[in-house]
Amino acid sequence: MMRLVVRKTIRATPERLFDAWTRPAQLKRWWGPQDVECVDAHIDLRIGGEYRIANRFPDGRVVWITGEFERIEPPDTLAYTWRVEPQTQSEHVTVHFERRGDSTEVVVIHERIGDEQTRDVHKRGWCDCLDGLAAFASDLASST
Repeated sequence: MMRLVVRKTIRATPERLFDAWTRPAQLKRWWGPQDVECVDAHIDLRIGGEYRIANRFPDGRVVWITGEFERIEPPDTLAYTWRVEPQTQSEHVTVHFERRGDSTEVVVIHERIGDEQTRDVHKRGWCDCLDGLAAFASDLASST
């Protein structure tokens, strides 16, 4: 099994970014790889609670990412299983929101990845997601 770590420092508080990650209305505004739209999101933010995120690709295909929350420590840490339907094997994701002055380093650790090709796809997806989160946080900051 493979492991991936992706990091990005974003000019926002851990609280702000934790909310953006865990509130469906906010998540839908920034989530997804480039050219992919998050068209639906359901989040039951409690240990054992489930989440479902729908990604619509440019060709119209919709892919659901689902999982269950295992660790919730606002505003510092989220950990959850990760499965792209119809797969039955779960991967695992931990997200840390680490305060760095007036910014936050977001660290995504994605584990139990089956092969190198899947890891590379996840890396591109997470990098794009974090870029989207940074743009979302910047838009919020400029509108307040």
